[in-house]
Amino acid sequence: MGGLRELAAPFVALGPSGVAVRDRLKHLTAEDETVLRLVGDHLGALASRDLKARCAVGLDHDAEGWAARKRAVTGVSSSRWAGSITKATHDQWALARRSQLAHLQSLEAGVRMIAHRLSLPVGEKGNRHAPGGYASRREWHAKSRRLHVLTDRLQALRADWEAGVVRVVRGGKGLLNTRHHLKAAQLTEEQWRTRWQAERRFLQADGESGKRFGNETLRVTPEGEISVKLPAPLAYLANAPHGRYVLTSRVAFAHRGVEWADRIHANRAVAYRIHEDTTRGRWYLTASWTNPVVRTVPLATVRANGLVGVDTNADHLAAWRLDTHGNPIGAPRRFGYDLSGTAAHRDAQVRHALIRLLHWASRHHLSLAVEDLDFTAEATREKHGRRKRFRRLISGMPVSRLRARLVSMAAALGIPVVAVDPAYTSKWGTQHWQQPLTSTNRKTTRHDAAAVAIGRRALGHPVRRRTAPPPAHRSDEQGHRTAQAPPGIPGREGPRPRIPGPRTRSLHAGRGAKAGDQDTQHRSGRPAEHQSWQQDPLPLSF
Repeated sequence: MGGLRELAAPFVALGPSGVAVRDRLKHLTAEDETVLRLVGDHLGALASRDLKARCAVGLDHDAEGWAARKRAVTGVSSSRWAGSITKATHDQWALARRSQLAHLQSLEAGVRMIAHRLSLPVGEKGNRHAPGGYASRREWHAKSRRLHVLTDRLQALRADWEAGVVRVVRGGKGLLNTRHHLKAAQLTEEQWRTRWQAERRFLQADGESGKRFGNETLRVTPEGEISVKLPAPLAYLANAPHGRYVLTSRVAFAHRGVEWADRIHANRAVAYRIHEDTTRGRWYLTASWTNPVVRTVPLATVRANGLVGVDTNADHLAAWRLDTHGNPIGAPRRFGYDLSGTAAHRDAQVRHALIRLLHWASRHHLSLAVEDLDFTAEATREKHGRRKRFRRLISGMPVSRLRARLVSMAAALGIPVVAVDPAYTSKWGTQHWQQPLTSTNRKTTRHDAAAVAIGRRALGHPVRRRTAPPPAHRSDEQGHRTAQAPPGIPGREGPRPRIPGPRTRSLHAGRGAKAGDQDTQHRSGRPAEHQSWQQDPLPLSF
């Protein structure tokens, strides 16, 4: 086992800390849309101005500066709108810093990898832990030039990081770059401008506990009536008392509507966001709130009835049910998805696969075990070089999106999720479980075997099955017994009697040296009182 890294202990994943539900704003009048656009454009300009001021301060930001920015925005809007704008600005700057740090670490890893491969002789073979040298002098020369490019980028980015300089685009960098490729995006300049303005609008308000229906700025009543507190310069547009504008549309949240209604009846905080989908010509209202922190289920409780091991792959989820002793039960299951096409199609495919998986686990009252995967450092071309197909494969696996959705959807159904260390699960699963679980009627894939390895690791069992002794020391000719079960389990095999006959050399039943003590066949040589488990004749799935 030399050279293997230490495995992290499995843990029960925490559920989502917040909830967001959405409904379409139907039957809006032309006046309603005009008012929403005017308010959103005005507040969006204030948000852009505030974000510029925050980025200029950098690391010198403090509470006094935040209060000064809020006072400046309050004079041209309201105190609550100013609080929402400055908080959104702070969150956006913090997100930019985290993305900057991730990019910095990625560049450092790329520079280290290229420098390592350049230091090796051309054509030197690599191993499973590190790649070798470059294949030709031409590739070596091209990578040496790329090393200088990445080094310059790294130095500039490190200087920005130390100075607290971030670069943020309100509306998105991708949409900004689309302006220069309108023909490829199949957009006209007017269509792009409409989408750009819609993305830069600001129509979101944080909730306030104790206020009427949980929000004073964007208020939604239990009957679905929506009213907006207009900023001071647009107060002349009000059609209701106290400078408010009431929309003609009504909302009714189909998903988690009861939970939302309970919160607003108790005047608990609910945040709202209104945005326009220019492609479909629709308006939407999103309600969100924070759930209290709930203690996770103890790991021992999760393991009590067994669980389902799930292996994540590029086009499907491989799942296999295991009992509490780590033995596979029944047949493996496969939940496929197609990750080609648009982002909306890919997201829907992942959700549909997870729904089928969760409903199957819910019917059997089982928890799930998944790998705690992260391919951020594995998908770089600096490490895998010309292996484009492999890079595309691991880049296309939706590990982060799938993990986030799985935890969120499982929490809604009350299904615990156990995260395990992904090290060696595929390799050891194939080595120890693929062949024993393959029969004439069932072909076990390496992904199915990896699901068994993941489940066993979540249950606290080693992935490796018990090694069979030499044929001369086996108790029968049908193969060694490999399933495990502790004493006291119904159906567990007791001492095997000696059956008279040629195979046992005519010894009477129960008279053999090994008839009353199965521990004598163990290769470890430990006495019976030190053994923690014994074995069944076959895996419990057969």
